[in-house]
Amino acid sequence: MPSPLRLPARLLHARGKTTAAQHVAARHLDHAFERLAAAHLPLVAASPLLDALRASPEPLALPNLARRLPLRLHRRGPLHFLRLFPRVFSLRPPLPLSLSLTPAAASLLDVAADPAAAARTLHRLLAMSSSRALPLRAVFRVWRELALPDDFEDSVVAGHPHLFRLAPNPAEPNTHILHLVADPAAEDFTPAVEKTRPDRYAFKLQFPPGFKLTKEYRKKVKEWQQLPYTGPYEIVSPRAGVSKRVSKLARRKMEKRAVGFAHEFLSLTVEKMVEVEKFSQFRKWFGIDVNVRDVFLDHPGIFYLSAKGKRHTVFLREAYDRGRLVEPNDVSEARNKLVELMLLRRRGLGNANSKANMASSATSDATEVADDLDVQEHC
Repeated sequence: MPSPLRLPARLLHARGKTTAAQHVAARHLDHAFERLAAAHLPLVAASPLLDALRASPEPLALPNLARRLPLRLHRRGPLHFLRLFPRVFSLRPPLPLSLSLTPAAASLLDVAADPAAAARTLHRLLAMSSSRALPLRAVFRVWRELALPDDFEDSVVAGHPHLFRLAPNPAEPNTHILHLVADPAAEDFTPAVEKTRPDRYAFKLQFPPGFKLTKEYRKKVKEWQQLPYTGPYEIVSPRAGVSKRVSKLARRKMEKRAVGFAHEFLSLTVEKMVEVEKFSQFRKWFGIDVNVRDVFLDHPGIFYLSAKGKRHTVFLREAYDRGRLVEPNDVSEARNKLVELMLLRRRGLGNANSKANMASSATSDATEVADDLDVQEHC
């Protein structure tokens, strides 16, 4: 009888490498969040177009608009995309067609936080930065998520000189840094997690349906929950000369601190969600030394990461119940109504665009539209 094959010890302990795409694909799906992410994709795709229409006092000619914006909205072209949402976009003859927002869509897009509330949100965001400063372009990328007015540079920053100061960025020409000039001693910010903490240093956990909690996993989560960490508003002095190699305990504390920053950042957003790419641009300024995508994937009881529409969007679990916000606000309600208008598409309108000679050559149902927009995936 031949002797059994004996493998070298190094092969017995070898562990295959996992790519970022494989790590994301292996996550436990939560269909309530997946449906929510899919519903928002048309609005996300149309956001640059909506901003351009809001900024223009008159309807814009479609050819000129196509030259100004990268209207890669649909594989059949931007005109087909506009036809899909007649409750949001109004196309008017004669040729060349002019485009404007419908009154219903314009009124919903006008809903924003007042300058005082926006100043408080921006104040807290800057207070999370270790240098109490952030690049202005980074704030611009999340102004919708934070419900800042579209003119926040004038209405909020310039309107509160005792809080904010805008200065040129010495490291990059033609860019600016937003500084927080408020007295740190007068600040008394309490992280949002304190409202729902089950215990000191612990986070509220809501695991997705069907998520298997093994005995070993429960033990690790319990140990992690009891691990102390530095909050997002606590000042941490940088230590010079520290080696890049850190202990396992120190890395776990760094990871938990990153969780605290992400939790607070999502709590500042009106819909408690943000694209991972947009949050990652604050990583250096918040002093986060770990991969933020891994943080979201490694803590499924706190966050949920969706990959709908080839974009990674992270949600704060405790802020949602069955796919709806637990504590909605005026801005989130307005955006939810706008999403509903886009989900209706052409239903119930018949040949509403016949006057503009915009009738589609063929009707397409929701499945076809979803495939074209690349927003539907089988969960």
